[in-house]
Amino acid sequence: MPQFEKSTVHIRDPERVEQIICGLIKGGASKLQIITDFDMTISKFAINGKRCPTCHNIIDDCKMVTDECRQKLMQLKNKYYPIEIDPHLTMEEKYPFMVEWYFKSHSLLVEQRLEKDKLPEVVRESDVALREGYEQFFDRLHQHNVPVFIFSAGLGDVLEEVIRQAGVYHSNIKVVSNFMDFDDNGVLRGFKGELIHVYNKHDGALRSTDYFKQLRDYSNIILLGDSMGDLTMADGVPNVENILKIGFLNDKVEDRLDKYMDSYDIVLVKDETLEVPNAILQKVL
Repeated sequence: MPQFEKSTVHIRDPERVEQIICGLIKGGASKLQIITDFDMTISKFAINGKRCPTCHNIIDDCKMVTDECRQKLMQLKNKYYPIEIDPHLTMEEKYPFMVEWYFKSHSLLVEQRLEKDKLPEVVRESDVALREGYEQFFDRLHQHNVPVFIFSAGLGDVLEEVIRQAGVYHSNIKVVSNFMDFDDNGVLRGFKGELIHVYNKHDGALRSTDYFKQLRDYSNIILLGDSMGDLTMADGVPNVENILKIGFLNDKVEDRLDKYMDSYDIVLVKDETLEVPNAILQKVL
């Protein structure tokens, strides 16, 4: 595949990748499911060096949030984001810090009494962008009825609004994320269900076993992520025949490339497109 010749593509074991892709091709559409992260995986990390917002950042940066609150959220990010991407800490060591970060930032958002009906406007005014080729990616999967599981530690309501406005929230998509809980007046009062953060997706995957059980014939998986925590997203799948793990490495490349290449079958370094996944899907579907 010519797309694999791009300088952004790093593969530790090309023979193994070829084997997995052959297995995916053999299974075709009727066996395939997609399990993907959202922030910085489906959405872009940066445009011309300027960082793009995550689902949380879209809210942090919007005008519904006071400057004082925005400053506090920024301080939290400056404290916890370096911990999230620190290559010298294990996932277990990072775990409590992530819980703390999410808990504190979600509490600040609840204090802001955010209004549900303002979300579409907030998303429209934000700088969020999906990776090049996203229409082709989602439209082709929809056309072939391939189930897509978007598993995000972001804000579900914002995520759904982003893909809705992008015109790709098709019927084959299931979103599992942190959903806001609004009162009868549409004002934010808390969050629903168990917290999902970057490093507890394993637990969330196991809570989604009902979804995966319905799909037990879909034993071929393409997994897309941008964090080591995303590698556990398929842990709830009962029977896996072939799984291809594609990782986007967006930041701290020198420190993390080796680790990513050990864990992901294909690593895409500072690649703001879905060219490689799309090339694979073109062969499989």
